[in-house]
Amino acid sequence: MIKQKFTLFLGLLVLTLSAFSQKRIIPGAERLDQYLPLLKGKNVALFANQTSMVGNTHLVDTLMKRGIKIVRIFGPEHGFRGNADAGEKVGNSIDKETGIEVVSLYGKHSKPSAEDLKGVDVMLFDIQDVGVRFYTFISSLQRYMEAAFENSIPLIILDRPNPNGFYVDGPVLQEKYKSFVGMQPIPIVYGLTLGEYAKMLAGEKWLSDSANKKYAYYRHAKKTVDSPFHFMVVKCLNYDHNSKYVLPVKPSPNLPDIQSVYLYPSTCFFEGTTLSEGRGTSTPFQVFGAPSLPKNLYSFTPHPTEGAKSSKHYGEVCYGWNLSGTPDEVLHTVNQQIQLKYILEAYRLFPDKEDFFIVPKSGNMENSFFDKLAGNNELWQQIKNGVSEKDIRKSWEPALSHYKMIRKKYLLYKDFK
Repeated sequence: MIKQKFTLFLGLLVLTLSAFSQKRIIPGAERLDQYLPLLKGKNVALFANQTSMVGNTHLVDTLMKRGIKIVRIFGPEHGFRGNADAGEKVGNSIDKETGIEVVSLYGKHSKPSAEDLKGVDVMLFDIQDVGVRFYTFISSLQRYMEAAFENSIPLIILDRPNPNGFYVDGPVLQEKYKSFVGMQPIPIVYGLTLGEYAKMLAGEKWLSDSANKKYAYYRHAKKTVDSPFHFMVVKCLNYDHNSKYVLPVKPSPNLPDIQSVYLYPSTCFFEGTTLSEGRGTSTPFQVFGAPSLPKNLYSFTPHPTEGAKSSKHYGEVCYGWNLSGTPDEVLHTVNQQIQLKYILEAYRLFPDKEDFFIVPKSGNMENSFFDKLAGNNELWQQIKNGVSEKDIRKSWEPALSHYKMIRKKYLLYKDFK
């Protein structure tokens, strides 16, 4: 009996010590001591959205309570409050809760102008990204960085963990297919936090010519008391690239949970096809299908919802696949790589192959949204020609290996094995 009690005690002790050893990941925004002194007495511009939280309080409120003067807020796709549809036009406005002007940086006006930055002393960036090339926040980051450097305004990036930061995979974007859903030669899953990615943008001279020149100048300029920095990243604590970070706030309307975030790199391809990618359901990017697929498959019916007011096959019964499950089950499904088997199988079963991909009015697939997502004009042809997943993956080399070498130069955290 005594031996059983001792064994039980040891078991509880191990569990307790394990819980204490798993320290909470602390995003850069929560490390106020690292950047608050640099904002005191300054006019601050902030790029943020609903994910820009310090604990349970929004960063804007956190800073204003501490006497920081925020003169302008910039918002990305989905808006400052994060409730607009994907691709929906979001105009400038006055934030009702703070009375601060909000300038939208999505659409034609993707970069702050000199007029937008008039009177700004410091620019701050705090957004939760998901680590996928076609998620537009990294494009917004690039434009914001360029504006800061071009206008000689110091920039602070408050880093946040990458929920898909534990692997690197996918085709590397080719220059011809650059767009706001992919601006740089990186794979679909690029394995960097936004702070690391920002370092890579600057270090690889991927910014505008003017921004690259200004960055080179300020990088070697002598720092003074009045100008202690030009560009800095406030790192996360207790994070590395083995971490499985579950987002406390959904980053956009159609990534409602970590399961959607994990599957997004694999199932977003369906946005470039006639299949529903699950928008208008409770599990977007976890279910996908179309009315014309075999009726013995999983069925769902998408409907207009907040953040997904219009999309494909609304009100129609779709047949396809359901990949939803617990976070651990979905992680096992993903298996640290982009899963091509879903789109390969969907194409195989689709009855009218000519209607599978959304072809632009020009008839040229090189102008298609699918090619923008893939970053090349090969993937859709490989799918159409029945090329195996193994051989498709082989075609991603050596560009993928070359990117991995570049990536390692800019890591701020311990890498995955």
